[in-house]
Amino acid sequence: MVQFLQAGYGLGVSEARVHREIERKLEVPPRFRLPDLSVVDGVGAALAQPTLKLVAVYYDTADLRLARSRITLRRRTGGGDDGWHLKLPHADEATRDEVQLPLGTEGEPPEELVSLVLGITRGAPLMAVATLKNERRPTLVRDEQGAPLAEVTDDHVSVVKAGKVAARFREVEVEAADGRTDADLEPVVDALIAAGATPSGFASKAVRALGPDAVLPPDITQPPAVHPSDPATAAMTALIAKHAAAFQAQDLRVRRDLPDSVHQMRVAARRLRSALKVFAPLFDEAWSNHLRTELKWVGNTLGDARDGEVLQARLLHGVEALGEHDAPRAVAVIMREMDLDACAARAKIVEALTSSRYVELLETLVRAANTPEFTPVAHQPCDEVLPPLMRAAWKQLRRDAEGLQRKGPDDTWHAARIRAKHARYAAEALAPVFGKPAARLGRQLARVTELLGRHQDAAITAEAARDLAEGDGVDGRAGYVLGLLHREQRDEVKAIRRTFLQVWPQVAAPRLRRWLRQ
Repeated sequence: MVQFLQAGYGLGVSEARVHREIERKLEVPPRFRLPDLSVVDGVGAALAQPTLKLVAVYYDTADLRLARSRITLRRRTGGGDDGWHLKLPHADEATRDEVQLPLGTEGEPPEELVSLVLGITRGAPLMAVATLKNERRPTLVRDEQGAPLAEVTDDHVSVVKAGKVAARFREVEVEAADGRTDADLEPVVDALIAAGATPSGFASKAVRALGPDAVLPPDITQPPAVHPSDPATAAMTALIAKHAAAFQAQDLRVRRDLPDSVHQMRVAARRLRSALKVFAPLFDEAWSNHLRTELKWVGNTLGDARDGEVLQARLLHGVEALGEHDAPRAVAVIMREMDLDACAARAKIVEALTSSRYVELLETLVRAANTPEFTPVAHQPCDEVLPPLMRAAWKQLRRDAEGLQRKGPDDTWHAARIRAKHARYAAEALAPVFGKPAARLGRQLARVTELLGRHQDAAITAEAARDLAEGDGVDGRAGYVLGLLHREQRDEVKAIRRTFLQVWPQVAAPRLRRWLRQ
């Protein structure tokens, strides 16, 4: 399946194509013979295609950051898809997204592709690390109705170094035709395995050619499981690594303008900031403050775009739900004003994510995930030092929540929301260490944060509707509809407050926190 890559944040490549690649790689012995695939169940024909002579030059950093993250970047000639190919990991091992650009000139990779992987390379230069010559013998496999099912390629690969062949290997690939799934490949793969092939342990030919360094872990890896008797440093290291890895993964998705990527990247930054705050006694103060400052900077930048998206969606949905005759007038006002804000927010993201400050933040996150700077307190067991910090977060939330009033100002409810997030994130952070009791508390606190989040959204939407209604050039009929929307949103605020005051005693039940006193 080929589609144009969106580039809403100006960080991707507007003229690229993205191909969803589903393939299975197989290793074969030297004397392997391709079986007759036309007799496989569901296959109608297996047609040999002309042999291709491909030359691919692979690019990576000196320490193979792309390969270690299951990413390959190459310039290939000799086939029907000559050009630059950037292959990116997907949810499962058999699937990757391939971003394609025309060949252009030889030498350095296109800046568009370099920008896409900045979150992984962190600005380290990309250089040619392997040259592969491949004599490819393809076979087109069709189903019983004559439609393309897969392409099976028998690849004879030579690894070239310093102008000489340094190694040779052979592998068979089975790639799904457009619209096919991994499951569609199973009968063909099974037939090849029955003939002597075995599943490959290599993500790509480049990884196989580059040797053991290419299969080392990425720069941010998840540490082993942590137990209550382990030092708190182990729990905090695992926590930082988890959210730093999530931030890095979402960086790539933001640059591709994928759905919900800005939101998820912001969440990763926010969770990490919250952990550094709640568990502050465990971290070196200067180190922690610097990281929190940088995460706040990038989080605020992302937040402008995300908050604008949420607000625009709520405004439009709210106007539509009113069913008023003059709703289109109000919609026009919303689109005119919000589109201007959205453009400004996107420009801020582009500026931030291409800055030297951001690259340094990426480096800082990698260091933080591997070597956090702790205080002596952090070397004590988890079950001694972590529960008191969770209790402190809870007490701050309880103080704010019990002071909330149905007719109180929005700011006090927003402050309680922030406290609730800190407490929720802390409970969820301790769940891998303390198990079900911490997870149960986290789920209950999620009920609170969801309610308070809806409260904040409704309050902001009401304020925005009023401001839009009072704006220059807004006629009376559009203003009337926006006024109705303001009233609807304030009614929603009132309803959420009533619900919260009913839910809070359930969340505050002492039984949910007994594990903190053990």
